[in-house]
Amino acid sequence: MTPKKVLIFDDDIELLELCTVILEKKGYAVATTDNCSDIVNKVESELPDIILMDNWIPDVGGIQATQTIKSSHLKKIPVIFFSANNDVKSLAEKAGADAYINKPFNISDLEKVIADTIANN
Repeated sequence: MTPKKVLIFDDDIELLELCTVILEKKGYAVATTDNCSDIVNKVESELPDIILMDNWIPDVGGIQATQTIKSSHLKKIPVIFFSANNDVKSLAEKAGADAYINKPFNISDLEKVIADTIANN
């Protein structure tokens, strides 16, 4: 069986490495990028089952990047918005994300939100 693929957009290289280790141990395939320039092509080249989107990702930012994905032919790919912002829930809603998680996050919470979001989409 092909593993589910997670595409992570975040400019924190250490966080990308940590998430990659955590998610690969859970059986996911992981791709990462530290910016959201040319977002549609990046998502098309990976065709992930789910996307983790940082709010403060360089270039256009997580809200606009998520809106771009959700207004394209890739809109069925669920996006989990994640941020250290106090109001990540409203940012995720504004972006059109399918779910959200606060940073810093508990590893089990990250695993659960990804599994639940994939199961519900």
